[in-house]
Amino acid sequence: MEAFLKAWLLRILPEECSFSTHPFRGKSDLLRKLDDRLKAYSQWLPPGHRIVVVVDRDNEDCIELKERLKAACMASGLRMKNNNPTDFWQVTIRIAIEELEAWYFGDWEAVRIAYPRVPVNVPQRAGYRNPDAIKGGTWERFEKLLQKSGYHIGGLQKLEAAQRIGENIDAARSTSASFRCLAAALNEVVV
Repeated sequence: MEAFLKAWLLRILPEECSFSTHPFRGKSDLLRKLDDRLKAYSQWLPPGHRIVVVVDRDNEDCIELKERLKAACMASGLRMKNNNPTDFWQVTIRIAIEELEAWYFGDWEAVRIAYPRVPVNVPQRAGYRNPDAIKGGTWERFEKLLQKSGYHIGGLQKLEAAQRIGENIDAARSTSASFRCLAAALNEVVV
């Protein structure tokens, strides 16, 4: 996720915007440390700064996961994003449904730029039409498609793929609702 976000954000954010990423060692590490981390941020977060918590849903119930993350945000005292784009917020939660790789399926053109030999018709195939509903593990499905096209034969190099696709992904082309939600939150900050 960090490699993807860095590549994408460097390309889409205006020059005057800066960002930093603070990865955790998986979702369980994030869930264990988020309360304390957000409370610490609330003590010094400068005006105009925003925190965007991004996590894979994996196999968890999306509503339960969001509620756990929301509780940590509320306990910190930071202002959470709501549905009104004109309201000031300091922290928001965005969940990749099911995993980061679902976002790749949402902009297959970005994948084809990074990996030109992959089939063009993947988004029209049953099981791939809605990237946020792909069953059976999105990274595993993504890996198999790349391998059939002659890429990552020894196993998916997730960092390389994340960077290459992050350099080309476009929220305007994306059919992933969860990716478009992340892009919309960022657009509120930079507009």
